[in-house]
Amino acid sequence: MGGLSIWHWLILLVIVLLVFGTKKLRNIGADLGGAVKGFKDGVRGDEEAAKKQAELANTAAGPGTTIEGEVKDRQKG
Repeated sequence: MGGLSIWHWLILLVIVLLVFGTKKLRNIGADLGGAVKGFKDGVRGDEEAAKKQAELANTAAGPGTTIEGEVKDRQKG
């Protein structure tokens, strides 16, 4: 009592298939899968962009780079 048995789930599945049809359920599943994949790609893209930015910041003045500039003497006055 209180829990659903396997037979309840099977009957519920048959009713859902009859109401929505297999094609519509397949489209909903594909849309949901595409949304999840897009979300994962977006998160991964943000992480990759942050890594690239950190690498550029670390290598900009690191060993092996040349920084050009002009040296001026200050006169004490």
